[in-house]
Amino acid sequence: MENGLFGIENLDTYFVVGILVFFGILETIAGYLHSSKRTGSDWIQEVGSFVVLAVLIKPGIVLAVWSLGVLLFPNIQFTLSHWSIWLMLPFYLLIDDVLQYWYHRSAHEYEWLWKLHRPHHQAEEMGFFVSYRNAALYYVLMPNLWWVAIVTFLGGAPSVALGLILKQLVIIGSHSRIKWDAFLYKYKIFNPLMTLLERIIITPAFHHAHHGKSIKDGISDPNGNYGNTFSLWDQIFGTAIFTRQFPMEYGLQTNPKDKWTASWFYPFIKSDKPESEIAKGFKKQNNTKAEPTEIHLEKGEKYLWCQCGFSRNQPFCDGSHHGTKHKPLLFEAQRSGKVRLCNCKATKAAPFCDDSHITLT
Repeated sequence: MENGLFGIENLDTYFVVGILVFFGILETIAGYLHSSKRTGSDWIQEVGSFVVLAVLIKPGIVLAVWSLGVLLFPNIQFTLSHWSIWLMLPFYLLIDDVLQYWYHRSAHEYEWLWKLHRPHHQAEEMGFFVSYRNAALYYVLMPNLWWVAIVTFLGGAPSVALGLILKQLVIIGSHSRIKWDAFLYKYKIFNPLMTLLERIIITPAFHHAHHGKSIKDGISDPNGNYGNTFSLWDQIFGTAIFTRQFPMEYGLQTNPKDKWTASWFYPFIKSDKPESEIAKGFKKQNNTKAEPTEIHLEKGEKYLWCQCGFSRNQPFCDGSHHGTKHKPLLFEAQRSGKVRLCNCKATKAAPFCDDSHITLT
C-alpha cells in the first residue's frame, strides 16, 4: 500500500494515540479522572473499543477493500494520486463527514441501528474515550470507514492520514470533559471567533448537548447535533442547536446498566436484563390508549409529553422514542391545576386532549 503521511507508515495512528494521551493528561490534571464514576465495565468498553477499532476493524476494512480493488478494479488503483493534497483533503473530509452525519442520524431514527449505537449514550459522564463506545458491528457497518479504504485505494493515503488526525482532534476534543470552548464563551471579545468556529467545527458545547439526558433541561438535544467533525450538516438539515451551555445530566433516561459484553457484542450476545432494549425478545410496546390522562400540573414546571406512544410512563416520555423518528414534546404548564393529556397521540392540540380519541374507537 502507499506510504502514509510524510512517508511514515501509521503516522495518523501515532497522532491519534498522542491526542488521547494529551486529553488524558489534561483530564487527570483537572481531577476529572479521579472524580470519575466510570465502572470497570465502562473502561473495558471504551478502551477495548478503541484498541479493537484501531488494530482490527479499521485495518481489516482497508485490507478488504484494497484486496478486492486489486482483484476487481486494478485499472483505477492510484487514479487520484496526482491530486494536490489541498484538493484531496477537503474531498475526503467533506464526503467522509456527510456520510457519518447520516449514519449517526440513522442510528437515532432506526431501531436496529440504534441498538448498536446505544452504548455510546449509556455513558453518564463525558470523557475522551467515550468517542469509542459503540457495538463492534456499528463500526463494521460505518460508511466513512469504508470511505477511508476507498480513498486510500485511489491514492489518497496522505490526505486520509492528515484528515484522520484533524478529525480525531475535533472528535476527541468534543467528547472530553475539558470544555475548551467554555472559557472563550465567557469573554465578548471572543464572540465573533466562537460564532464562526462553532458554525464550522463541532465544539464541546455543541456535542455535549447531544449526550444530555433529555431536552427538558433546555440545553440538551439527544435527537439533534449529529455532526462528527463539521456542524455544517446539522445546520443544513435543521438538526442544529447552539446553546453554549453544558448539560447537568448525561446518558439515557432509562439505563438498565447492561454488561459491556452485551453492549459490545450485540446482537451476538444479548443483555440478561429483560427490561433492556438489547435483551432477547425485547420489543417496544405500543402504550397508546383511547382515553386521556387527567393529571395535576404545577405552573412553571416543564414536562416531556410522549409522542411516540412507546413510553411506559404515559403520557410522559421515558426515552423509548430512541430508535424512532419521534421526539418528545417539551412544554411548560401555564397554570396549576388538573388538565387532560392526550394518550392516543392523535390530538391536534398536543399535549392536551382534544377528544380525537373518540374518532379512533
